[in-house]
Amino acid sequence: MNCGSAGSILALALCGGLMGSAAAEGPILTPPPPAAPRINGPRIYGARPGRPFLFRIPCTGQRPIRFSAAHLPAPLVLDPASGIISGATPKVVKTYRIRLSASNAHGKAEREFRLVVGDKLALTPPMGWNDWYTHYHRISDKLMREAAGAMIASGMADFGYQYVNIDDCWAVRPDSSDPEIGGAPRNSDGSIRPNRRFPDMKALAAYIHSKGLKAGLYTSPGPLTCARYEGSYQHEQQDAAEFARWDFDFLKYDWCSYSRVAGGKSLEDLQRPYRLMGSILSKLDRDIVFNLCQYGMGDVWNWGAEVGGNCWRTTGDLGLQKAAQLPGFYNIGFRNAAHFANAGPGHWNDPDYILIGSVGNAFRNDEPPKPTSLTADEQYSYMSMWSLMASPLFFGGDMNHLDAFTLNVLCNAEVIDVNQDPLGRQAGIVIKTGEEFVLAKPMEDGSLAVGLFNLTDAPRKVGATLAQLSFQQPRRVRDLWRQRDIHIEPGALSLSVPAHGVAFVRLFR
Repeated sequence: MNCGSAGSILALALCGGLMGSAAAEGPILTPPPPAAPRINGPRIYGARPGRPFLFRIPCTGQRPIRFSAAHLPAPLVLDPASGIISGATPKVVKTYRIRLSASNAHGKAEREFRLVVGDKLALTPPMGWNDWYTHYHRISDKLMREAAGAMIASGMADFGYQYVNIDDCWAVRPDSSDPEIGGAPRNSDGSIRPNRRFPDMKALAAYIHSKGLKAGLYTSPGPLTCARYEGSYQHEQQDAAEFARWDFDFLKYDWCSYSRVAGGKSLEDLQRPYRLMGSILSKLDRDIVFNLCQYGMGDVWNWGAEVGGNCWRTTGDLGLQKAAQLPGFYNIGFRNAAHFANAGPGHWNDPDYILIGSVGNAFRNDEPPKPTSLTADEQYSYMSMWSLMASPLFFGGDMNHLDAFTLNVLCNAEVIDVNQDPLGRQAGIVIKTGEEFVLAKPMEDGSLAVGLFNLTDAPRKVGATLAQLSFQQPRRVRDLWRQRDIHIEPGALSLSVPAHGVAFVRLFR
């Protein structure tokens, strides 16, 4: 590729134009994106009839790129220069098969995009960024706008990252004397007030949307959020309507202080606030993806979809998971992986965010973000595991300090294809011992994505027989991180894997 005109920070990074502290930790395995167009991201997309619609076609390649969309249903329109599809979804409930095209001076790419107009959202796991583990109580309108700009400039949006989500600390904190964040939490009509760091929430969402991205928001069903800012208790309908009026697209609903008003710990008590908000969101004139953040209480994976959830946390906060023999994300991942039967299109197990790059300290969140302590191989394992588990892919690091290595982990098109596969299956556990972990994910085209994880402190062979994988001898085996075909011996998949590392492959029939 022509590294000097690739059109994104990502391309420059992978060509050696950017280096950061994390980049020195290990080899960059993801090849630079080619100059010719490649359309990425979801192949299937759910939306409700007659609602506002926004989708930026994720596409790598040298800019300028010209976009077109055959069979795009009215009243949707496509901007051929930006690749942004906007308007309103058709009112007729059906699957619309749209043919997306992208062309530049180096070639042309085409791809089918299925727009499923019905009652389900998030037919593939949502992808984006959340500010919590970087900015905590320091979050502001300015920082959110910068993150949206970085999502475009870095090239992350070209791989399917689309949500730019505010976490806690945007509302008023009732007990604070700081004039920036304190004061009356609601207006005289009961509507919720943002604090002074967020002067105009509707304008902020409009700015994010102007880039073809989605805007996410956070609140609690309790009187207060985890950081003691105003929650939505007894204002659920009013707040949801306000979030829709501000044009937000995603809601994280965090249990927090709801324990004070829940009335008990029965399954009914645990479900009540999520059932209420899920019902309210389903009736709004705007599609809002609903994230249940209640840490796996009451085996939420068994009922999260029933109460209207599109994804639900299965564990406690990953940033608070202390490392033992393995870094904390492994233990979170092992627990999340056990619930593979409960995931599917429109309802996903959520093991929390991808904490790599420059990240804050959840135990001392007054400290500025620092480079991750994870090794390069651990970071490849992290992203591989989350992709195989069909987890929401939300980066939690600092968008203003993206380095070459972090972008290579986050932005590998073939790895993301596994996560975004339309079949919507979460990988099942094939082998789990103290030394190795093997996950296998069936794909829509009949192929099988397999992760071979080495849990030991030294390089070793990790593998499974094809019988264990329920797969015949493949005609082709693809190393997804390096994006190249490899050879395996008949009857088994066995590969050398570095300490705490992964071999991530796809077997084709």
